[in-house]
Amino acid sequence: MNDSEAKLVHIVRHLDWTSAAEIAAVVAGAWLLTLIVRVGLPWLADRLRPSGRMKILPWIPVLRFLILLAAIGTIIPIVIRPTLENMVVILGAVGLAIGFAFKDYLSNVIGGVAAIIERAYRPGDWVRIDDAYGEVRSVGLRSLSLVTPDDSVVFIPHARLWDSNVSNANTGKRDLMCVADFYLHPDHDAAAVRQGLADLAVSSPYVNLERSITVVVVEEPWGTHYQVKAYPIDSRYQFEFVSDLTVRAKMVFAQVGASQATVPVSKGYQAAPASRSPRPG
Repeated sequence: MNDSEAKLVHIVRHLDWTSAAEIAAVVAGAWLLTLIVRVGLPWLADRLRPSGRMKILPWIPVLRFLILLAAIGTIIPIVIRPTLENMVVILGAVGLAIGFAFKDYLSNVIGGVAAIIERAYRPGDWVRIDDAYGEVRSVGLRSLSLVTPDDSVVFIPHARLWDSNVSNANTGKRDLMCVADFYLHPDHDAAAVRQGLADLAVSSPYVNLERSITVVVVEEPWGTHYQVKAYPIDSRYQFEFVSDLTVRAKMVFAQVGASQATVPVSKGYQAAPASRSPRPG
């Protein structure tokens, strides 16, 4: 018997039928309690008011995790000799295993610390990370939560900082740039349209007149592309601001006789909309 086998024999108890029966009883009890929690709590929650239901359901994974920990804590003394030396060895091995198991969690924590130090995003910022865009409501230890324009909450791990671009529209400021896009047939008075768009942006009840207002005109193969770039008085009004620009721009187009751009589908294009959904500049 080599040294490794001798140490293993010293750590592990001699298992007999009694020990096996105890382990089986613990496993069966844990399985039964988990089943009760998994089935019983939802059954109970369905018979309570909605507020009570939402308070009970989050406890299901917590209780299942506690049952698992209790079962492991009960089985270990049956299998391992509970001496100080053995416990040090076991805890060291468990610590190493936990380190590997939770490396992603630690990466998220480090990413959160980096985000706080670099101020990549803060509560109140409007950010885009991959396909998610919304207002940062909270920055936790592991992740941040975004509230999207359709009132969905998206949780994004901080580790996404390492391999994703973070677009911050206002970086701690009250306002942000909004861009309203318009696509018109090229046969129209471009100077009149551009001036009309600038005037309606200045007269919007949501505009921040202390920030610049720009109308960009670009000629495309299918027509003329207009962009109105301006800042609302508060980032929370970005969608109302662009909606106001879009609705009143139609009156400008009607006054100058400008029509919406249309492109034959046979050329690989589709009819361009009068304006697109708001996006931060």
